[in-house]
Amino acid sequence: MYAYLVRRLLQFGIVLFLGSVAVWALIFALPGDPATVLAGADAGPEELAAARTRLGLDRTVVQQYASWLGNALTGDLGTSYFSAEPVTSTLLDAVPATVQLAALAMLLTVLIAVPVGLTVALSPRSAAGRALKAYLTAGLAVPAFWLGLLLIIVFAVRLRALPAASDHVLVWDDPAATWRNLILPAAAIAVHTSSVTARFLAASLSEVLGRDFVRTARAKGVPEPEVIRRHALRNAALPTVTVVGIQLGGFLGGTVVIEAVFNYPGLGRLLYTAIGERDYAVVQGGVLFVIAAFLTLSLLVDLLYAWLDPRVRLARSQ
Repeated sequence: MYAYLVRRLLQFGIVLFLGSVAVWALIFALPGDPATVLAGADAGPEELAAARTRLGLDRTVVQQYASWLGNALTGDLGTSYFSAEPVTSTLLDAVPATVQLAALAMLLTVLIAVPVGLTVALSPRSAAGRALKAYLTAGLAVPAFWLGLLLIIVFAVRLRALPAASDHVLVWDDPAATWRNLILPAAAIAVHTSSVTARFLAASLSEVLGRDFVRTARAKGVPEPEVIRRHALRNAALPTVTVVGIQLGGFLGGTVVIEAVFNYPGLGRLLYTAIGERDYAVVQGGVLFVIAAFLTLSLLVDLLYAWLDPRVRLARSQ
């Protein structure tokens, strides 16, 4: 287990470094000059030169990247061009809102995916199984932002039951207000993610039900609910844990469009606004944070998977 952990940490560091290089190169590939954004479109040559010096653009690309990476390792991601606030504090203000949205979306994903996956796997030819298969297909096909717009039209415009623009309310301050503000964007996300999770669970459970140890348990007279719960479902849950963990990491960066649709003040809307304003420092810091969060969650999921299934760590340690 120790060797597996060390190897995964090395992989984590390498991928994070390559991700930082990609983020830096992507910003330089975007049209426009950061100095022009900072100094203004009507700035003269002297003002542009001063802005380039202030941003460090008068140095070589390698020197700029080394300085930015060194500062990032200490928690300094630069300063926003527009608000003049540190990027780190700007991100920390937006992250709790996105984490709260992602947590509720993941809760809805699990609550939907588990019963749907079980029904599809155990009763694929029943009326409920066929209907839920249609739901899984629709959930994968319908874009989350389009579903979000439909939810706004129905529940906010027509029924006037829920707000069209979601605000960030801490759950321990007002749970009811938190639910009202988050249920629509969380549902728009959960429909797609629950479809993916339920498909994995159903496929894994169907495969496990055909294995020898399940047939042996049934031959010994073990009740069917006990066979499903203790033998089949526990083994089928292992690949599903990986899918859920990857989706949770993707929520941190994948809510950009949803947060823009619902005007929700999270990390996604922050990045969306920064891209539109060409606030390169915020874009760089935000994308790097998303990459680091995704890799961290993926690492934790891999370690959890190895802990749940000793065959994984034994095979990878050889």
